[in-house]
Order: sequence, then C-alpha cells, then structure tokens
Amino acid sequence: MNPTSFIQTIESISKPEQPVMDVLVSNLELKTYRKGDFLLKGDETCRYFYFLEKGLVKLFFDNGDKDFIMTFFSENSFFTELSGFLTGNPSKYMIVALEPCKVFRIHKNVIEDVCKKYHSAETLFSKLYRKAPVNMMGRISEMLEDEGKKRYNNFLKQRPDLIQRISLGDLADYIGITQVSLSRIRAQK
Repeated sequence: MNPTSFIQTIESISKPEQPVMDVLVSNLELKTYRKGDFLLKGDETCRYFYFLEKGLVKLFFDNGDKDFIMTFFSENSFFTELSGFLTGNPSKYMIVALEPCKVFRIHKNVIEDVCKKYHSAETLFSKLYRKAPVNMMGRISEMLEDEGKKRYNNFLKQRPDLIQRISLGDLADYIGITQVSLSRIRAQK
C-alpha cells in the first residue's frame, strides 16, 4: 500500500502534525471495487471517509423512476456521503464505482478520535467537510436556475476530464434532462 497521493492531497489542503499523518496513514484501508460495485447502498449508514486513488464514482439517489446524480468524484478526491457520515443516520444516497477503483478509506471513529487529540486534524477535516455544502449549494442553484443547455455547457467547462468517462445516461441524469434532450443539445454543437 502506497498512500503517497493521499498524503500529498492532505498536505495541499492543510499541514497536519506528523502524529496526525501517522494515525491517518496507519488506519487507512485500501479497497478495490469493480465497475458497478457499491461503496455505499441506500439505507446504509456511511461510516467511512474515502480517498479515490484511481477510478471514478458517482454519488446519487434513486426515487424509483430515475437516478438523480449529485456529483462525480475522480482521482485524488476526498469524499463521503456527508449527511449520513456526520449524523450516523442511514443514507438515501448511494455511491457506486463507474470504473474499476482503488480507494483508501478511514473509519469515522478514527477521524473523531484524532480530531479530539489534535487541533490540526480538526482543522483538516473541517476544511474537507466545508467543501460539500458549498458545492451542493452551487449544484442546487444551477439545477433551479439554469436550463439544460447551460448546465451541459457548465459541465463541459468544469469537468472536461469526465466527458469521455461517463455514460450519456449518467450525464443526462446529472444535468437533469432526458437522453433525447441531451442528444439534441450535443447535435447543436
């Protein structure tokens, strides 16, 4: 197990003390997932904070008729289903691998313990936790205010690295339009 990118990404966000890094690295679990494997299923409680070493995952929920994709996470991303992770309640969201993935994960109890002992750990995870609501507010605003074509163009600008990696169905679900509408928008380009 070589957590070099995990360590580098943490150090780009915050500079925790060495004992914090030692605790985090020694408690990392390396998991591999095949395309289609769930990291988190609906109604499960999210107990892990993840770091995506390799691959691509999506965070979504299913209302029975269709999937609502909240976001995608690619290499060198920290992620979790934050509401369930923080509250301990079962999640309505799911996380699934869209490609074969190598993921480091660390249990919530380890994070809570290290944050109690070290202010620098609390600072690091506070920074990580704060990103999710800010990103989600932007996503909600986009879905409520922008039309499908603008959301598609925003996606192309913000995540050009993903356009060849996700299916048209997932792209349509993320944008909040049908695949037929997505095909029309793409034909206009």
